[in-house]
Amino acid sequence: MTTVLLASRNAKKLAELQRVVDAAGITGLEVVGLDAVAEYPEEPETGATFEENALIKARAGARATGLACLADDSGLAVDALNGMPGVLSARWCGRHGDDPANNELLLAQISDVPDERRGAAFVSACALVESDGTETVVRGEWRGTMLRGPRGANGFGYDPLFVPDDAVAQGRSSAELSPAEKDGLSHRGKALAQLVPALRELSRR
Repeated sequence: MTTVLLASRNAKKLAELQRVVDAAGITGLEVVGLDAVAEYPEEPETGATFEENALIKARAGARATGLACLADDSGLAVDALNGMPGVLSARWCGRHGDDPANNELLLAQISDVPDERRGAAFVSACALVESDGTETVVRGEWRGTMLRGPRGANGFGYDPLFVPDDAVAQGRSSAELSPAEKDGLSHRGKALAQLVPALRELSRR
């Protein structure tokens, strides 16, 4: 059994990765989060891009634990804000991970933007750093439109404000989709799907 560390304490991200692994029929791979390993100093995410930050986290995890480490850096890029909040998505309001405050601030900043110009994309960069130093970085994007108020109780972050362009979403927000529906459409799902060949190869070692 090969262990892969997901450099996150987000249970929903861990469950999402596990669903991708299961859906791909990969066996012999155990996925664990940061809570399952000894605590180590996490390096500041100083990268200017999602890819740089994902690599910072994945390299730190692999170096500290000796395990293959997968890290995701993701966020929302709003067209009317020139791609912001971007890499600052989780701390847009000035505090890390305060979803209601982040959402409230973002809505206020685009309150005057007309419906036809409220385009946005969720972006996810996933980096896999293996114990031998091999690095794989992939990117997924999910286009949609920003709402004028939150809808739905699923998901996290900006999910309640984002309506995907995908026809199958039928005008529902990301937070109104089931986890399985979201996996098949989302930015992180698209990025993780690109890592399936590397994860399958890892499981054979």
